[in-house]
Amino acid sequence: MHTKKFIKNCLPFINCMLINFNLDLNTPHPTFAKINNMMKGTINVPFSHFYQFVTFFMELALVQIQNYLDTLLAESPEFFCINLKIKPTNNIKIFLDGDMGITIEKCVQINRKLYKFIEENGFYEEGDFSLEISSPGVDEPLKLIRQYQKNIGRFLEITFENDTVKEGQLMEVLENEIIIETTEGKGKKAIIEQVTINIATIKKAIVQVRF
Repeated sequence: MHTKKFIKNCLPFINCMLINFNLDLNTPHPTFAKINNMMKGTINVPFSHFYQFVTFFMELALVQIQNYLDTLLAESPEFFCINLKIKPTNNIKIFLDGDMGITIEKCVQINRKLYKFIEENGFYEEGDFSLEISSPGVDEPLKLIRQYQKNIGRFLEITFENDTVKEGQLMEVLENEIIIETTEGKGKKAIIEQVTINIATIKKAIVQVRF
């Protein structure tokens, strides 16, 4: 993208975030200094500075959106946010879940309220953004303790930080650990044991769909 066009497209977003966060470009901050030069028309800066600048404001937007989402979820504490991310294309993608699952209707309800909040606060010029809110698919790894708790009794495929893999039935969820029951062998020779796993050692845990 041409540098001047890039700055022009970003200015409404800059102004919005400065107002919302009561930020002062005169504050002795390296990122602010670069932004100030851009807004004054000084454009002979490396592209890496623009990347830092965009990342900075994307993070501010994410904080604002996350805070409002938390407010919405506080009205229904049985639901929770698993992940929220904003892509450079202004695509906002959110995964929600609930202790007893979450319906499409609930996702749509939250989507409408959050979309209105983003639009009314002018984060993106002319509504140039997209918002996706859904529950995580079965192939999405578990991230939160509440996800483990709602999946007690189901089978997990666990990949550890050292890339070893273990499968077993989730039996119990503790504060920082989970207990799974593994089976080695078949029939009379099968060995069943319970294994305690520190969640911090888990790289990825996927729920296995079994029939």
